[in-house]
Amino acid sequence: MKIACLGGGPAGLYFAISMKLRDVSHDITVFERNRPDDTFGWGVVFSDETFDNITANDPVSAATIRANFAYWDDIAVHYRGERVVSSGHGFSGIGRKKLLMLLQERARQLGVDLRFQTEIADAGELAKDYDVVIACDGLNSKTRTQFSDHFKPSIDLRKNKFVWLGTKQKFDDAFTFIFEETEHGWLWAHAYQFDADTATFIIECSEATWEKWGFGAMSQEGNARVCERIFAKYLGGHSLMSNAAHIRGSAWLNFPRVLCEKWSYRNIALMGDAAATAHFSIGSGTKLAMESAVALSDYLHSEPTLEAAFAKYQDARRTEVLRLQSAARNSLEWFEDVERYLHLDPVQFNYSLLTRSQRISHENLRLRDKAWLEGAEAWFQRLAGGGDNKVRRPMFAPFKLRDMRLKNRVVVSPMAQYKAVDGCPTDWHLVHYAERAKGGAGLVCIEMTCVSPEGRITPGCTGLYKPAHEGTWKRIVDFVHAETDAKICCQLGHSGAKGSTQLGWEEMDAPLREGNWPIMSASATAWSERNQRARAMDRADMDRVREQFVSSAQMADRAGFDMLELHCAHGYLLSSFITPLTNLRTDQYGGSLENRMRYPLEIFRAVREAWPAHKPISVRISACDWVGPEGIEPKDAVAIGRMLQEAGVDICDVSAGQTSIRAKPVYGRMFQTPFSDRIRNETGMATMAVGNIFEPDHVNSILMAGRADLVCLARPHLADPYWTLHAAAKFGDRGESWPLPYHPGRDQLYRMSLSSEPAAHRV
Repeated sequence: MKIACLGGGPAGLYFAISMKLRDVSHDITVFERNRPDDTFGWGVVFSDETFDNITANDPVSAATIRANFAYWDDIAVHYRGERVVSSGHGFSGIGRKKLLMLLQERARQLGVDLRFQTEIADAGELAKDYDVVIACDGLNSKTRTQFSDHFKPSIDLRKNKFVWLGTKQKFDDAFTFIFEETEHGWLWAHAYQFDADTATFIIECSEATWEKWGFGAMSQEGNARVCERIFAKYLGGHSLMSNAAHIRGSAWLNFPRVLCEKWSYRNIALMGDAAATAHFSIGSGTKLAMESAVALSDYLHSEPTLEAAFAKYQDARRTEVLRLQSAARNSLEWFEDVERYLHLDPVQFNYSLLTRSQRISHENLRLRDKAWLEGAEAWFQRLAGGGDNKVRRPMFAPFKLRDMRLKNRVVVSPMAQYKAVDGCPTDWHLVHYAERAKGGAGLVCIEMTCVSPEGRITPGCTGLYKPAHEGTWKRIVDFVHAETDAKICCQLGHSGAKGSTQLGWEEMDAPLREGNWPIMSASATAWSERNQRARAMDRADMDRVREQFVSSAQMADRAGFDMLELHCAHGYLLSSFITPLTNLRTDQYGGSLENRMRYPLEIFRAVREAWPAHKPISVRISACDWVGPEGIEPKDAVAIGRMLQEAGVDICDVSAGQTSIRAKPVYGRMFQTPFSDRIRNETGMATMAVGNIFEPDHVNSILMAGRADLVCLARPHLADPYWTLHAAAKFGDRGESWPLPYHPGRDQLYRMSLSSEPAAHRV
C-alpha cells in the first residue's frame, strides 16, 4: 500500500510506524512543512493507561520514550497562600521535541521516507498518486479546510486566553497548578517537568483579565517578563521562555474545540488535531493522536476495503473522542468559570479541581490517596458540625436549615404516585413514604401536592385543600417522626396549563379521555396542540390562588411537616410565569425577568408569612428551558436564585426543563448538577442538586466539590427505598441508624459487606 502522511507530528509519525509494524512492505512517506527539530510546544503528558496502550503496540519505541520520561505521582495546588498536595495520579512527561526525534528515528529504522520542509498545497492532488492519504496536518489543517463540505468541521473557540511558555524551574516534584490573584484579576498556571531541567508553564486567564493587563499589545518577550513578575515566587529566579516565533503578536491564544462530522473522504482520512482536539488541561491531545494511529492501522489490515476500514475508524475513534471531549469540556469549563470557585476553602477548591472532568470520582480519589481524601472528609464533617476529625463520606454529614437539622445530605426527591383518591392520600402513600423514611435518607419530600382540585395535574394527584387531606397527611407525618429520624417536606404546587391530564402510567401530559376540568395559566397557552388552552389568569384568579397556597401551607404546618417547598418548575402554574415561553403577558407580571418573577415571589412571601419562622422553605425552579435564548438559560437561573435569596428562600431546589415540548435536553449522569453548582457558587445560596444522580459516588463528589448542599435522588429510591442504608453498609459506615426490628438484617448486611468489599472502602 502506498501511503502519504501530511504532517510529521506524533499522529503522522506514529501512524507510519504502526503501519510498518503490521506490514513492512508498505511504501510510506511523511511530508512535514517544518524542519526536523522545529517544534512549537514544550512538554507532552502521558497517563499510565495511555502509555500501556503505546507499549502494547510498539515496545521498541515505547522503551526509548520511557527512558526519557520525567515521572510524577503528585498534584500540587497553590491557592490562597496554601500548597495542597495529593498523590497517586501516575503521570509522565516528555519534551515534544524529544518525542518527535525519537519517533523520527524509529520511523527511519522501519523504512519510512521522511521529507521535511515540504509543503503540500493540495491534498486532493496528492491523493491521486497514493492509495491512502492521512491528513494529520494539525489544528489549522489545510486538508480539513479544503474539503470542509465533506468533513463538516465544528470549531468552538473557547473564551479563556492562554499562552504556552517554558522555564528552567523544573517543578520536578509534582504536576503543579498555581492560582495567583493580581490587581487586574486572577491568573493561573499549569506547570510540569518534561526533561531533566525544563518544565512547561502554561498561563491562563479570563479575557477580561487579559485585556486589563494589556497582554495583547505586548511582544512575546514583554509578555514573558510580565508573567515572570506575576509568578516570581514560584519560579525560583528562573525566567519564562517562549518558542512561539511562528505565532504573530503576543502568542496568547483561545483554545479551539474541533470535532468533525466525517473523518474521511475518498482515500483521505483525518487524524490528530485535524480531526478533533482535547483541551490541554486534561493533557490528552497526543494520546488521542497516537491511539487513533494504532486503531486505523489495525482497521486497514482487518477490514476488506478502504471504505470499511475508514468507516470502522470513524465509528470507533469518534466515540472515544466524544467521551474524552466530554471530560475535556468539563475541565475547560471549570477553568473558564474558575472565578466562581475562588471563595472556596483550599481543601474544597483542590477537590473541585481534581474532580473537574468527572473522570476521577470520590472513591477513585480514595484509591489514589486515601490519607488526603480522609483529611478532606474530616474537614467537611467539621464544617458541617458532624464532629472533629470524624472521617465519614460527605453524604453522611449533617445539615441545618433554620431549626431543622438533617442527619445526612440525602434527599428522597418528590415523585408523583398518582394513587390519591379525590386528592386524598391513601395507604399506598403511608407505606411509600414510611419505607423511604425508614431507608436512611435525611429528608423525604412528598410529591407535588396541589392547593385546589383544579390545581391537580391528574385525578390521582394528592392535595391539601380539605380537612380529610390534612388528617391523612398528619397520619403519615406522625409515623415518619415516631419511627424514623428522617425529616419530611411538603411540596406545594398548582398544575396550571399541565393540569387535567392522564395518570403517569397512561399517557403522560395527555388530556383526560373524559371529565376534563378548566385550567388556567400565566397566559392563554396550551401545553401542546392536543391539550386544552388555558385561561390567562386575572387579578382575582391570582388572589384566589395565593390564598389557596397560604391555606395549604397552614394545613401542612398543622399536619406536622418539617419543611415546605414551592414548586416553581416544570411548566406548572408558577413556572409558567417565570419562563418567557409561556408568559406572554403585557402587564406588570410579564416582560422582564423581574416582572415574570413578581407573582411567584408574591406567593412565596404570603406563604412565608403564614409558615412558622423556625421552619425552612425551599423553591424548586427549572434552571434551563433547553431551548436556547428564547427561554430560561443558566445565567437567568442565577438571577432567579438571587431574587429568591433576597426574598428569604432558604434553599433552591435546582431542576431543569419540562417547561416546553420544544426542549432538547442534553442528558448524562448528573446532567443538571452544573445548574446547582452555578447558582450556589455565584450567589452563595444553599442548593439541592437533582437529575440522573444514582450512585453514592455522585452524591459524595457533588457535596465535597461544593456543587450543592443537598442531593436529591428519585428513581434510585423507587428501586431501593433503603438506598442510603445500603450505601452506608457498602462503605463500612456504621453511623446510620436502622429501625430496631431490622437490626438482624443490618448485622447480616454488615458481615456480608466486610467479606466482599475491598479494605480501602471500609471506614
